[in-house]
Amino acid sequence: MVTRTESARSTLKGWAGVAAITASLFVFLTTELMPVGLLTPVSSSLGISVGVAGLMVTLYGVSAGLGVPFIVAWTRRINRRVLLSTLLAILAVGNLITALAPSYPLVLATRLVMGFANGAFWAIGVGMAMRIVPDRHANRAAAVVMSGISIATVLGMPLGTILESLTSWQTTFLIWSGLSVLVFLAVVVLVPSLPSANAVSVREVFGLPRVNVRLRSVLITVVLFVLGHFGVYTFIRPFLEGTSSASATFITVCLIVFGAGGAAGNFVAGYFVARNVFASFMVGAVSLVVSLVLLLTIGHGPIGVMIALALWGLSYGVVQLSQLTMTRNSAPETFEAAMSLNTLAYNTSIALGALFAGLLADNAGLTSVVWFGVVLTAASLLFTVGTRRATP
Repeated sequence: MVTRTESARSTLKGWAGVAAITASLFVFLTTELMPVGLLTPVSSSLGISVGVAGLMVTLYGVSAGLGVPFIVAWTRRINRRVLLSTLLAILAVGNLITALAPSYPLVLATRLVMGFANGAFWAIGVGMAMRIVPDRHANRAAAVVMSGISIATVLGMPLGTILESLTSWQTTFLIWSGLSVLVFLAVVVLVPSLPSANAVSVREVFGLPRVNVRLRSVLITVVLFVLGHFGVYTFIRPFLEGTSSASATFITVCLIVFGAGGAAGNFVAGYFVARNVFASFMVGAVSLVVSLVLLLTIGHGPIGVMIALALWGLSYGVVQLSQLTMTRNSAPETFEAAMSLNTLAYNTSIALGALFAGLLADNAGLTSVVWFGVVLTAASLLFTVGTRRATP
């Protein structure tokens, strides 16, 4: 018979494991988006254009998106703690190579490999957290892990920019390599053994959108939203430098404001999404479009920029949690497989958004990048409304 003390100890260990998985999300996400705050110094240091420097985000997203359904299916028999530890080891080595790489092609090749590890984490991380706590706390564990997004945005991205301004972009990646090692050790110590569950083959993974209309609609919404959002976000530093002559310090403050807005949006959405996920998504998406329009119209001075970024971050937090909930609701029995497809759609769209926006930045100016974001995020909003009305 399990005593109350043993149950409490088991629950405490489970939450310690959730904390380690949340830390994993933090280092994965900050590594993915770190170049956003470093595009200008990277391009200057390596003698490349800002658009070409954006390929650090593009290639990372390509491998994270396209590879994840295969990796999740091929590793479906592997203990999830072992798999997560391996992914973190790849992240640590990749950040080290990025810091020491003598050429940009090696940086890109390294980012490509790291992207595969990133995509696999997004597919398995939330599910792992939900399994290591009592069933009644599963949804709370998922929300805690997803808070790593806000932590990464509030602390990780600005911290990377601050470290670069004090040292160099290479040193920033070197520090993140050491942080990845610490998180690796935390996972090894704190996350319990997790035999694979809900194994799905590659064919079944890719067959889900064909047989699940709701999931297919959610994935299209994700593609449109991420293309628009990350197309702009990838080039936010050069945009602010060009339109408001922003300094590195001011950009750091802007990223903190955006991240704080995202944390607030995540918190607010945690309350409303459970009650009406469709309404939550709609409010967040409308606010996201408005925030980008504000960036274009009043984003030429510090106060206007702060207002636009605060609203943008708040909206992003709401939309982000809403689309994850929509994915889970559309395929509750095959959640890990559905999350691998969500990851494919999400990260591939980050890559394509950075690519298309980079082409626009180099050929039509940075203002066109923001208009690109307005059009695509508005399209995600209209598509969701249309599919909602078409669904019986």
